[in-house]
Amino acid sequence: MNEQLGAIGDQSGLITLAHPSARALLTARAQFAPDANVSLDLNRSVVRVTLTTAGVQIRDGWSISWDEVERIAGDDAGCYACTPTGIRKIQAFSEATQRVYTLYPTTGAPTMLISGIPMHRIKDTDPQRDTLSKVRALGRISGRILDTCTGLGYTALAMAQQAAQVTTVELDPVVHTIIRQNPWSCALFATPNITPLIGDVAELVEGFADAAFDAILHDPPMFSLAGELYARTFYQQLHRVLRRGGRLFHYIGNPESRSGATITRGVIQRLGEAGFQRVQLRVQAFGVTAIA
Repeated sequence: MNEQLGAIGDQSGLITLAHPSARALLTARAQFAPDANVSLDLNRSVVRVTLTTAGVQIRDGWSISWDEVERIAGDDAGCYACTPTGIRKIQAFSEATQRVYTLYPTTGAPTMLISGIPMHRIKDTDPQRDTLSKVRALGRISGRILDTCTGLGYTALAMAQQAAQVTTVELDPVVHTIIRQNPWSCALFATPNITPLIGDVAELVEGFADAAFDAILHDPPMFSLAGELYARTFYQQLHRVLRRGGRLFHYIGNPESRSGATITRGVIQRLGEAGFQRVQLRVQAFGVTAIA
């Protein structure tokens, strides 16, 4: 597998800045440099931009003002969509779930904060490595894949490089608006073999045919936010839609923490009760694998 996220599609011309690039631009200005090399797409690439007294020239007739650059530089927790009409923090509140979603910068691909909680592991790793560890734990990728929780779409994009078709389900429509503004995942909607769905996967799964999928990657929110996605009845549905011999990877969280160990024991027991076999702990990927 290609060990990169977002390798499918292009960046759709998005100009997105976070504090590291903004601070690099301010440093270059302080040194009276005429130009600077920075990333305008959250570390996917580096380009040279021209510095003027008014700001940073992005394209002919379009500059980001120094006031705007300073605003971005002062925000450690934000990513900003930049357009000729101004800058806007990539953040949204969902009336449906009463949650705030924020695109959060890292040294690589950004993660997303869900009411302040990062959806990827970022301690001693980054969202890219976190995603690829989950995909690797699933094993050989081929055929039809169910990605139960889209998030930023990284797992769907990574699996689509090998799978015939990936169905990915997201509960909250607001998350799709965040994906469209993220240079690392906006290609989700332009990738032919990805089918993005909106809805509660616990309900949608009931409409999928028996043995509809060759593999399932189940990466739910933490137990306290989505306990129904850790229930035996839901696991029974996953077992039903997974072909016999098909593989499941279930992300849980740190199995060595006190709460993680307790949740992991319960998950392993309920997966077995739902009909899964060979349920095995995958410590490096913070989850378990099982066979239908």
